[in-house]
Amino acid sequence: MNGRVDHLVTEEEISLTRGPSGLGFNIVGGTDQQYVSNDSGIYVSRIKENGAAALDGRLQEGDKILSVNGQDLKNLLHQDAVDLFRNAGYAVSLRVQHRLQVQNGPIGHRSEGEPSGIPIATVLVPVFALTMVAAWAFMRYRQQL
Repeated sequence: MNGRVDHLVTEEEISLTRGPSGLGFNIVGGTDQQYVSNDSGIYVSRIKENGAAALDGRLQEGDKILSVNGQDLKNLLHQDAVDLFRNAGYAVSLRVQHRLQVQNGPIGHRSEGEPSGIPIATVLVPVFALTMVAAWAFMRYRQQL
């Protein structure tokens, strides 16, 4: 592994419906509060648990929000961006830039104790279903005797 880390940048349109706690995330950035040096963009600083963004699952901490309902967020003061989100309405469309880290080097290598990446539910649900089918078949077979 050479230790170099590259970034893969993707953009996505995310539609959220405002809930009891708003859109369910906090922002940082703006021309007066740069979060990333030489970038006055607006970034997601926190996803609120059980909020609209968390329930949707696509918006992540660190994502850059490019536009809200088609309105560009470039060159805005932080408070102007906050006001734009607050006044965006019930159904809100976000254009978001995800920045994913891509590590150069061998893939498929895991350290001791590192998870395999397969969610446990992916294994347990089919096993449970097969167990139930087997129990049902056994009971039917037993009734026939």
